[in-house]
Amino acid sequence: MNTKRAVQFGAGNIGRGFLGQLYFETGYETTYVDVVQETIDALNARHEYPLRIVDESITTLTISGVSALHASNVQAVAEALAGARLASTAVGVPILPKIAPVLAAGIARRFQNSNADPLNIIVCENMLNAGPFLREQVRAHLAPEFHDALDRKVGFVEASIGRMVPAPTPETRAEDPLLICVEAFCDLPVDRNGFKGPVPELKNLQLKDKFGAYVERKLFVHNAGHAVTAYLGYIRGHEFIWQAIADDEVTKEVAASLAESCAALVAKHGLDPVELKAHADDILRRFHNRYLGDPVARVAKDPIRKLGPNDRLIGAALTCLASGVKPAHLAFAAAAAMRYDHPDDPAALTLKSVFREDGIAGVLTQYCRVPMDSPLARLIIEGFHRLQREGWLDKN
Repeated sequence: MNTKRAVQFGAGNIGRGFLGQLYFETGYETTYVDVVQETIDALNARHEYPLRIVDESITTLTISGVSALHASNVQAVAEALAGARLASTAVGVPILPKIAPVLAAGIARRFQNSNADPLNIIVCENMLNAGPFLREQVRAHLAPEFHDALDRKVGFVEASIGRMVPAPTPETRAEDPLLICVEAFCDLPVDRNGFKGPVPELKNLQLKDKFGAYVERKLFVHNAGHAVTAYLGYIRGHEFIWQAIADDEVTKEVAASLAESCAALVAKHGLDPVELKAHADDILRRFHNRYLGDPVARVAKDPIRKLGPNDRLIGAALTCLASGVKPAHLAFAAAAAMRYDHPDDPAALTLKSVFREDGIAGVLTQYCRVPMDSPLARLIIEGFHRLQREGWLDKN
């Protein structure tokens, strides 16, 4: 394998807008696996696409050496995996079981040769224990004769994706349907212990131990901060994240929520509080990037999932309580999320209906899995009182 080849499952925002850049800048030729025929055809026709890094200055890169396969073309994808040095996923957690049979076919094809090099798959999904989950999904579709190779020679490497990549706007699609706009931040922390064999070369790869702490840092600091900004920004009538974070009332709540999450992560994982504070401050700075044009509605989308017991708001608040930290500001943000009612968001409308029929108790028990007699329920109820008492709901 003289040419470095990578296989990327998912040719969307993170696939092309983050991993594609890293592969290109490391010298890989990248094969994308996707189901959107228009994107597949465009990548195969051009073998390149533009990536625009937007901040105070704007830089456009041409990401070349790319091709694409439809996920239904199992034999071709299997051949690509058999010859790859590295693979990765950025498809969304619900899609992982759907790509497992294709991954299994590729692993079987590769390890027909018992001397084949290990294959490492970087799993770029917002999910705790995504690596073990995907391994077992693949095992279910893999002949028993390859189970030993799966365990010894296939690494499912968990990653924490911090780059913000908003969905393409109608304007960018009209300019070029393959154009992706991204922020400059481009680090890729991964679980050092997930690799099998030598760690493949990849730009900006950061090998981390005790990776569960970094997954929670992403979910309970970055994702939580983003959600607090979006839900409070929506109530205040803001359209974009940069507008919401420029609102002093919103900023105070976001900073206070992040302070709660950070204190909990320091207590739980022993993370360096100075480094964690600097990380949170940098996230706040990045939220101000108006050039990304990141809509509040995108970040707030699907509030039912984001109010789940292990997700960014309720999960962060429960971690705080377990660590002796009072999550008053996270609970306030959760209360705001329960009032998210964007008319184009089906989950928001479902949430609104449940709230109207069953009140806060219905949302807490049905979606958050938080008992009404629990400390967190009491804090969220107080958050509702604050929203009303301080006039937040009058702004919308």
